[in-house]
Amino acid sequence: MLDALWTAATRHPFLDAVRDCTIADTDFNRWLAQDALFVADLLTFQARLLARAPRPAQGVLAGGSVALVDELDWFEVQATRRDVELEQQALPATLAYRELLLRLDAMPVDGALTGLWVIEKVYLLAWSSAASDSSPLREFVEHWTAPGFAAYVDALGELATPEGHDDVVAEVLTHEVAFWDMALT
Repeated sequence: MLDALWTAATRHPFLDAVRDCTIADTDFNRWLAQDALFVADLLTFQARLLARAPRPAQGVLAGGSVALVDELDWFEVQATRRDVELEQQALPATLAYRELLLRLDAMPVDGALTGLWVIEKVYLLAWSSAASDSSPLREFVEHWTAPGFAAYVDALGELATPEGHDDVVAEVLTHEVAFWDMALT
């Protein structure tokens, strides 16, 4: 079951449309605005996780938090370029993901770290599947597949304990699929 969820979350029709240059601007812009809302929620979650994480995890989480602040700045630049209003109401998939982050925040640290790793790992794999030299959205793909982000995901992987947390992994992957779906509806 988890293999099928990983595939659904990382090989989604939204990503295929980005790669194949068939994504409608309205769909991509909807996703972009909602993803900016998600990143703000993820920053809140990650900062709280940093505060309760064991010392060996703090450097990775602090670096990730700083990267999320930079990511929000980057979203603002991209939104201006694409004429997208970032101050939007959260759609149901975004709200559901927000609720998941709240549940992860209430979990023991090992479960929360695993959830964070899955969030970031699926994102790296998903955008890697959208890579195309001809896509007008190549800048976005390259941003989310950069070596620094991959190194961060690897560092989180060293902290994560996916064994015994299949429920967390499955829930994150299910929310990822719903988030991609949201963009295409």
